[in-house]
Amino acid sequence: MEAAKSKRSLKLFANSINHLLWPAVCINCRAAIADNDDKLCNDCWGELLACTTDSYCRRCGRTISTVALINDTCPACQGQDFYFDALAGCGIYDKTLRSMLLAFKNSRSELAPTLGRLADTALHNSGFGDKFDYLVPVPLHWKRRLKRGYNQALLIAGQLCTADTKLNTDLVRTRNTAAQPDMTTPAARARNVADAFAVRKGHDFAAKSICLVDDIKTTGATLNECARTLKQAGAENVYALVLAVAGQNTG
Repeated sequence: MEAAKSKRSLKLFANSINHLLWPAVCINCRAAIADNDDKLCNDCWGELLACTTDSYCRRCGRTISTVALINDTCPACQGQDFYFDALAGCGIYDKTLRSMLLAFKNSRSELAPTLGRLADTALHNSGFGDKFDYLVPVPLHWKRRLKRGYNQALLIAGQLCTADTKLNTDLVRTRNTAAQPDMTTPAARARNVADAFAVRKGHDFAAKSICLVDDIKTTGATLNECARTLKQAGAENVYALVLAVAGQNTG
């Protein structure tokens, strides 16, 4: 009993010293926070929650009132062709969510667990969270991955893996395309990624259901091309999960 009490006392003392030397800070804005604030300050949590939404089109991700949806799709998506069957998003590419994703793309890989929790919530609310065989991250070309040090989509997908949802990296990018933000129109984005993906020899996508994972969706050109490639490889259904939807005025 005394040994256990001494152990607890030593642990409390060590935690106190640790907090004095390395006080907890918000992972987004670096403001001081309490140890139990769960990584973000109150202001950043408030902004992040303001960016999240469950009222959006399940095809393009555009934020829209549920009363305006027709079969879970918005009027702008009616008649459009998508290779992915449904989309789930955590929120709007704005404020704290935007700043975290920009940091995540630029060496802040420690943000993956917090962003992964958001992605997990969106996945469970998607309606297809238990309907796929593989989580497939949207791949980076090896040159860009080498420069960045990691693929952010792969890190997020890794946060979502369970015994029933296996990670699969058999989708690869065969061409080092220009950065999509440099493309000014949806047509230019589509041309930029056309035929830029392939599946590895010996892949196991035939008759499988896939969930693509990416960080940001704008026009959906990258997701659409990945989904097209996967369906050509035999996938039966392809869903998409993204952390944020940008370009709210585009499809």
